[in-house]
Amino acid sequence: MDEAKEQGKDLVQLARLALAGRPQDIQTYVTRISRKYQKLSPELGEQLKELMKLAPTRQSPLRSEGVATIPVDRDSRLQLLRHEPGARLEHEPIWTATVAEQLGQIVSEHLRSDELLAKGLAPTRTAIFTGPPGVGKTLAARWLAAQLDRPLLTLDLSAVMSSFLGRTGTNVRHVLDYAKGVTCVLLLDELDAIAKRRDDAQEVGELKRLVTVLLQEVDDWPEGGLLVSASNHPELLDPAVWRRFEMQIEFELPEKDAVQQAIQLFVDDAAALNGSWSAALAEVLCGQSFSDIERELKSLRRQAVLSKCPLADLFPRLIRQHIDGQPKTARKDIALRLAEAGLSQRSVHELTGISRDTLRKLNQADEHPLEQN
Repeated sequence: MDEAKEQGKDLVQLARLALAGRPQDIQTYVTRISRKYQKLSPELGEQLKELMKLAPTRQSPLRSEGVATIPVDRDSRLQLLRHEPGARLEHEPIWTATVAEQLGQIVSEHLRSDELLAKGLAPTRTAIFTGPPGVGKTLAARWLAAQLDRPLLTLDLSAVMSSFLGRTGTNVRHVLDYAKGVTCVLLLDELDAIAKRRDDAQEVGELKRLVTVLLQEVDDWPEGGLLVSASNHPELLDPAVWRRFEMQIEFELPEKDAVQQAIQLFVDDAAALNGSWSAALAEVLCGQSFSDIERELKSLRRQAVLSKCPLADLFPRLIRQHIDGQPKTARKDIALRLAEAGLSQRSVHELTGISRDTLRKLNQADEHPLEQN
């Protein structure tokens, strides 16, 4: 009798998943009950096990077959998702140790999902990335897609707010239902856009409905899928939003060591960038995001090409742009690095405002550090 009740519960759950159009979740559920029935009903358990052997793998699941085209706006006919079929990275990301560990865990869980399922567990389904603009949140989503060999689908919620707000979240639901049917990494960008617009008295009802739709979809995200949200303003998010995400990853502005790595990466000219220039540039660029650093250095490289001058000759121009507002201790460090890079004391003084006498003392202190103790 107990066995019949168990089979009845499992049949109802399978029917629910089938009617909801969630074949990947059906696979997950069948995998679980096949282990259970190997004890309760060995013959049935073995049949389910054999069926799973014939089913598509998790790397190429059933739900990727026969997928509909990407949803479009009914008026403009523009696609509602940005689709990157093969995520490509221009360069290796620079992460803090904590961020690298958390991202690596997500990848490991999905690549070794069978080991987790064997213990009744599932890989992380949802994660939220927070931090200021330009620190690598979107890059991290693209990196995850590349590591898992999945397409990256991006839904920009700030665009959703302007385009779909009067439609009570219907189009958003269509988009997320579509993404559930594709083996992908889905990025919900600008999640805080919803919170930012809650003070609009005319639209508050629509906003509440849209938030409800999103939270329901996140709750219902299928096992084996990966949904990532990104927010530049986590302080605006409702506590109910935080509870929906299994992993929370905070991206911070890069520290000086990471800034120096970024400079070496984006300059891409070892001959132009000796250690002293790298250290001096890191001093003035510290506190900026990776995207800001990349933008400024690429601009400098373009100027070097068009003016047909060595890139290193333009580094002082970048120093000059950022030296104002630097504390005196930082300007002293910058002055010392510039002297080491080969600039004259006069040029160093003009760039940093540090006097020649002070620079000579800094040089002596740097050459004989033990004598200063």
